Amino acid sequence: MFTNGCYDLLHPGHVRLLEQARSMGDLLVLALNSDASVRRMKGPSRPLMAEGERAEMALALEAVDAVTLFEEDTPRELIAEVLPDVLIKGADWSHFIAGREEVEAAGGRVTTVALEPGYSTTNIVERILGQP
Repeated sequence: MFTNGCYDLLHPGHVRLLEQARSMGDLLVLALNSDASVRRMKGPSRPLMAEGERAEMALALEAVDAVTLFEEDTPRELIAEVLPDVLIKGADWSHFIAGREEVEAAGGRVTTVALEPGYSTTNIVERILGQP
């Protein structure tokens, strides 16, 4: 299994998504956006934690078997190389799942996992900063 994301500030929503993803098979690979990739997607104030720290935190989770980084805006090229049997994304990305075509063409399955309500790195940061 394979999933990806920024995982900038690890929270219970991330942990639960990764646990659900891991329950779908024997091995879970998590691809993290590099720091440069996160900045392009989220803006100059992100990531909050450097890629090495994010990888260390993710690897500490029982659900995660391996972590890799990708520099591109999406992990499409990496997914095409790995060709996982199952590609998993949070349901908030159901409109666009990078690597879907490659995985399905190779006979793999693409699935989404419902997000835990109330958990979002952006919302947590806004709460900490006292912003509405």
